[in-house]
Amino acid sequence: MSNYLELTFVSHKTYSDPFNEIELDVEFTDPRGQIRRVPAFWAGGNTWRARYLPTMAGQHQYRLACSDPANHDLHGQTGDLEAKDMPVDPLLRHLRISENRRYLERADGSPFFWLGDTWWLGLCARKGWGLPEFTTLARDRVKKGFTVVQIVAGLYPDLPPFDPRGFNEAGYPWEPEYARINPAYFDMADRRIECLVEEGLVPCLVAAWGYHLPWLGIERMKKHWRTMIARWAVYPVVWCVAGEAAMPYYLSQHREEEAVFQKKGWTEIGSYVREIDPYHHPITIHPSANCVHETLDEVSMLDIDMMGTGHGDWQSVPSHVDTAQREYARKPAMPILNGEVCYEGHMQTCWHGVQRFMFWSSILNGAAGHTYGAGGIWQMNTREQPHGPSPHGGTYENTSWDEAAQLPGARHLGLGKALLLRYPWWRFEPHPEWVEPRWDSSNYMLPYAAGIPGEVRMIYIPACIYQWQGPLIKELEEGVTYHAFYFDPIKGVEYDLGSAAAGEGGTWQAPWVPLAQDWILVLERRP
Repeated sequence: MSNYLELTFVSHKTYSDPFNEIELDVEFTDPRGQIRRVPAFWAGGNTWRARYLPTMAGQHQYRLACSDPANHDLHGQTGDLEAKDMPVDPLLRHLRISENRRYLERADGSPFFWLGDTWWLGLCARKGWGLPEFTTLARDRVKKGFTVVQIVAGLYPDLPPFDPRGFNEAGYPWEPEYARINPAYFDMADRRIECLVEEGLVPCLVAAWGYHLPWLGIERMKKHWRTMIARWAVYPVVWCVAGEAAMPYYLSQHREEEAVFQKKGWTEIGSYVREIDPYHHPITIHPSANCVHETLDEVSMLDIDMMGTGHGDWQSVPSHVDTAQREYARKPAMPILNGEVCYEGHMQTCWHGVQRFMFWSSILNGAAGHTYGAGGIWQMNTREQPHGPSPHGGTYENTSWDEAAQLPGARHLGLGKALLLRYPWWRFEPHPEWVEPRWDSSNYMLPYAAGIPGEVRMIYIPACIYQWQGPLIKELEEGVTYHAFYFDPIKGVEYDLGSAAAGEGGTWQAPWVPLAQDWILVLERRP
């Protein structure tokens, strides 16, 4: 599926530690004269490789730029390459931020709905979790409607450094004592990233969990990022600078100092990622607090405001809703989405009703998408080798990845996404004033509303004990007739309600819901 070209360069000059002693960039010039400076990655020994994604057919030129200008094999050398059979610009599959900075879109301008899944340890390789299983899960997620996979490049959460549970088929991403990158680890990881892209999923690539930064240091973490960008920038990806970026290690004895260091360090590294990425992929960071603004010293290098609002089951609702509302109102705007909230089955909580609530309350408060997670998948538990205890000594869950893949919440969110795609969802704006009763900080379990005035309205009605009466729809436009229906977010079934139009005071009373559960009320303008 990928149209990238890979070039190999060999140095006849020897170095005692080539990875740490030199860096190589390749400046590519396309037939229009546009130049991209592409970082090359160290492939082991005296070999470097560069991956280039031509944007058009024709003759392209390159020139090597090495940090050691005395190396005549790697500095100043030029060459030509021919790109053939490219009827479509491959960059059109890449993502960018919309003009109004509220959602993501493909480079061809088509809106992109982020329905993410959480595979933090997806690049590890324990018994029962290899490339065939990886592919099986990817296809399952595509079938359910997912578009993004959030995955960590080897420096994982919930593990101490060099824990064998994080190894892949070639070991760990770094050699002991962080002496240098292990190229073979990334060679194996390449296969899985390529698999995601081939299956139509966008990898949201996380460099490391935040607490790894004090161990690697800022300069080595930049080298980690350089390797990721050199290998994977040719794909349609999103960069996530770090996971829970300012959170110190679970057993740290210097939490305050490390939190300050991490916040400052990841800010610097985020700017570095922006600087060296030749394709300008969207950048975000997975927060250690509720949102990115509470995680970094400065956020101008970021494109997406990722939120993370806890795993407290229904107790997480206030933080989740309040954060979404606050972040949507920030200026300048960024697309907002919750990147971690209430994994289904996590610690035997947060079941499918919670998943639907978190999804719909996010979207109808202005989110550009939502990320799901399942206990058992994020750690890549297998039947033969579950993850086991975290560094603090407790075990979250031992549900295997294939069992967790069938939890119903994932399918329910896919149904929700499919409903939204029937409408210009990217133009939706929150309109809490459209419905009564409506949620507020005294009761979050009341309806949420959003849509496009005069075109479509969507109201999420949370499940309420002994509450069957539909809500009152307010501020309906005079002269506009809507078609109304209830949508079952569990089964995807519609219940037709006929016409809805403004009555006395511009209101319309929705009838009783069919069953005592949560519902989506949809009003779509009749032609």
